[in-house]
Amino acid sequence: MSGLAAEAGAINLGQGFPDDEGPDDIRAAAAQAIVNGPNQYPPMMGVPELRQAVATHADRFYGMGLDWQSQVLITSGATEALAASLGALLKPGDEAILIEPFFDTYLPVIEAAGATAQCVALHPPNWTLELDELEAAFSDKTKLILLNTPHNPLGRVFSHSDLVAIADACIRHDVVAVCDEVYEHMVFDGMQHTPLITLPGMSDRTVRIQSAGKIFSLTGWKVGFISGSADLVSLISKAHQNLVFTTPPGLQIGVAYGLGKDDAFFTEQSGDLASKRDILRAGLEAIGFDISPCQGTYFLTADIRPLAGDEQDIDFCKRITTEAKVAAVPISAFYAPNSNHKSHHFIRFCFCKQPAVLEEACNRLSHYLR
Repeated sequence: MSGLAAEAGAINLGQGFPDDEGPDDIRAAAAQAIVNGPNQYPPMMGVPELRQAVATHADRFYGMGLDWQSQVLITSGATEALAASLGALLKPGDEAILIEPFFDTYLPVIEAAGATAQCVALHPPNWTLELDELEAAFSDKTKLILLNTPHNPLGRVFSHSDLVAIADACIRHDVVAVCDEVYEHMVFDGMQHTPLITLPGMSDRTVRIQSAGKIFSLTGWKVGFISGSADLVSLISKAHQNLVFTTPPGLQIGVAYGLGKDDAFFTEQSGDLASKRDILRAGLEAIGFDISPCQGTYFLTADIRPLAGDEQDIDFCKRITTEAKVAAVPISAFYAPNSNHKSHHFIRFCFCKQPAVLEEACNRLSHYLR
């Protein structure tokens, strides 16, 4: 969709990246580190400054008390963190539970490891998780569950009761949880992000993945973090060593500086995103879309049926990109190819853009669809 948006000259509300360049002081810290060095290979686990900063951040916000030397690993983005984690933990014949819809990296990496995905659906319009369906997905072959909260593409924050149920199932079935928490600081309306690793019984069986690209709107830097028990982090570090070995040291030092920013930075960032969400939501609802609740992330999910009837989401997205000059992403792209739960009438809009851009996108869609 991004390629089609560029070709059509459309406003790109499809791919999830901000339209600014990130905080000036964090970029300046990284630039200074590149000038001053070091610029040779940093430690494979990550520079000490960043690993310490990740541990301090986890303690400040969640009381986690990590040992930075044995429980923190720096990766080349959350995508590499996922690849290293799934590659280290899965072998041929294993099963991994995915919650549909899911970020499109998950399934190919699971299959590349020779494992099989067992999918559990979230049910629209509120995208609820049915606990009996979750329980039925576990078997004696289940090695891990991959949980994404706040959730891309739906903007859903899993409730405490959902997390407790997932944790209980992991403990009963002796399963590891790999938690994609890259949108942890993008929660709205008084919601709170709770890392699954902080729940009773989960500290030794949870891998937590974070992203500096999302936290600081620096998606091109590709700096991610893994934390968990020393045994799990040690195992995953061996896969990381053979994937990329390490991550640019200057960027790591810049991110370490950023994680030390005061609480107001993170609160203001969340508030700014919530205001942009509200601009886009109001504009889309005025046009006639049905909008699902959005509790976090960069994304709004819209039901196209009031405007497009039975038209497929892919066809609708292509049409508005080329004709209305506004790009979105079909939610059906976030399901397994053979999924029985795939919906074809929801699309995802990204709102981490300047207010004027969001308003112009709504104006274009309104003019075209009316």
